[in-house]
Amino acid sequence: MGYGIERDEALALVKDHIKNENLVNHSLAAEAVLRAIAKRLDEDVEKWGLTGLLHDLDAELEPDLATHTTRTVTVLQDKGVDAEIIEAIRLHNLEAYPGEARTTRLHHALAAGETITGLVIASALVRPEKQLSFVKAKSVRKRYKEKAFARGANREIIAECELIDIPLADFCELSLVAMQEIADQIGL
Repeated sequence: MGYGIERDEALALVKDHIKNENLVNHSLAAEAVLRAIAKRLDEDVEKWGLTGLLHDLDAELEPDLATHTTRTVTVLQDKGVDAEIIEAIRLHNLEAYPGEARTTRLHHALAAGETITGLVIASALVRPEKQLSFVKAKSVRKRYKEKAFARGANREIIAECELIDIPLADFCELSLVAMQEIADQIGL
């Protein structure tokens, strides 16, 4: 199926628009998590992976949440990227679109999936080894309950996993395993 962009082109686009290595790694982690969610839900793994990979293209140019995703939408529309991918990316940041809501499985999956990556990474970075391979899903679930830990990982958004019928405990494990599988690519 065509999505208006191939994976290698999407990755090049990410690296062209994002210079901060941590943000590139976040995009790769979001891709891995979205692919795992799609697989579990029997959805389109390639489409969902591309959505995760491309979701933060304008994170450096539009760091203000009031405008974040607006440039990404324009860039992806100009490239002819699949409208469903663009819509999910647009709505992963509702602050830029007051009054709108996430309504589809892909919308909720992207919002929850990209948000949990920060919690998983923080869970690895507080360990002496600073490696994902040493993190257990139980630790991620414990950290989820600690409101002061990784404050940027909005728990309400992560909890949207429940809206796509993935219990939080399963979601923590699925996300951790997906990120562990690409740990070498994201330096963890």
